[in-house]
Amino acid sequence: MSKKRYTAADVEVVDTVRAHDGYFKVDTYRLKHRLFDGTMGPVLQREIFERGHAVAVLPYDPVRDEIVLIEQFRPGAYAALASGWFPENASPWLVECVAGIIDPGETPEDVAYREMVEEAGLPATDLFPALQYLATPGGSSESIILYIGRVDASDVGGVHGLDHEGEDIRPYTVPLEKAYAAVTEGVMANATVVMAVQWLLLNKDKVLAKWLP
Repeated sequence: MSKKRYTAADVEVVDTVRAHDGYFKVDTYRLKHRLFDGTMGPVLQREIFERGHAVAVLPYDPVRDEIVLIEQFRPGAYAALASGWFPENASPWLVECVAGIIDPGETPEDVAYREMVEEAGLPATDLFPALQYLATPGGSSESIILYIGRVDASDVGGVHGLDHEGEDIRPYTVPLEKAYAAVTEGVMANATVVMAVQWLLLNKDKVLAKWLP
């Protein structure tokens, strides 16, 4: 049994075909990968949701010890609620971080600063890199780069978003400890905001050391 850590070099792609090319894109892969006994496995066919790569920002006011969350309707959440695995009062309006897709020619920092204004009406004055992770690697290529964004949360309000994208986004402030309580109680169903709140609590001292030396 091999003990080495495999890499992308241990995958052989036979071919890929664009199966759907709409608002979202789906590619069909035929590939095989090395097995843990060291041999190559059989050819597998898998559909991959090409979502693009994204940036998420958890806005944080270190002076007030408050974060800014946004709320918006999500069609994927609406479809998920039909499974019957959620409480009857579960809502497809999700509490989230600010987030956006990285367009060609943009850096992750460009996206973070842009989306802060578009979705929360709130400029960030600094970014603290948190982590990068794969959102749903079983069927999507999407990765998310997460930042903590320094903001002044004293004047958060209104409804934001781009009209031509059908966005209707409401930002609001929450004390960090209260947000963590909502995470532990299962009130927040969005994975990114759950990880962001937990990461900030675990690394709050480092963030404050940079922003409030």
